[in-house]
Amino acid sequence: MTDELAEHLRRVAEDGFTILEDVIETSLLDAIASDLDRLEVELGIVPADNLFEGVRTVRIYNLLVHGSTFESIPVHPRVLPVVEGVLDPGLLISSLSSIAIGPDEAAQMLHADDQLIPLPRPHVPIICNTMWAITDFTEANGATRLVPGSHLWANAPGYPEDHKTIPAEMSRGSVLVWVGSLWHGGGANMTSERRTGIAMNYCAGFIRQQENQQLGIPVEIARRFSPRLQELVGYSVYQGLIGHIDKAHPREAVLGTATESNLVWDAAKP
Repeated sequence: MTDELAEHLRRVAEDGFTILEDVIETSLLDAIASDLDRLEVELGIVPADNLFEGVRTVRIYNLLVHGSTFESIPVHPRVLPVVEGVLDPGLLISSLSSIAIGPDEAAQMLHADDQLIPLPRPHVPIICNTMWAITDFTEANGATRLVPGSHLWANAPGYPEDHKTIPAEMSRGSVLVWVGSLWHGGGANMTSERRTGIAMNYCAGFIRQQENQQLGIPVEIARRFSPRLQELVGYSVYQGLIGHIDKAHPREAVLGTATESNLVWDAAKP
């Protein structure tokens, strides 16, 4: 483990979050922004009609079905090792979506990404989420608001919850990483420009994913993914047990790719 990685993991453990400064290459940022503009028009995406998602916020879900540009996001070498350090390498993609907060959007209610999971708090990390800054994130344009240290508290936020927060201000190409128990929410956009981010979210390999990746991504699309991306969307077996199909590895059973199972029972052969 490098000193830099260890420092990011320390910050997540103590504060609940860290910021990876300027880790995404400009060419990828430009490609993502271009594809999001295209998809918004092609899919007829409009803001939601609820305050949590935002009435002036454009969100595009299930991005892995919408082109190869998005396939490099979950496996980015400057980001994934940090998330693996918070959870473990058996983690899964929970969801991949874009969030573009428009002008005059109100602040999102504070919440924790794991608060619907019925576990006593605090608990070990089971969710680790990231926000990619496709535009600059400032306090004025709706940078994510955080309550440092709240991941260690014994309760999740209620509604409405008024609490002192700090803005996760960061430059375009930076990535905010936070543990799922941290209290947070999108900020209010008081500017005339959108604040656009990519929400690349992960969960532990034993937790159900927020977006159903196996049903939401057609098999013919999953077959073209890299082996690591296939594992991350769920074609994997966690700790040699969770996720097998009739004692076969999902990549072999569903995608037709020869894969050694290494199931937990194999260790007990006579």
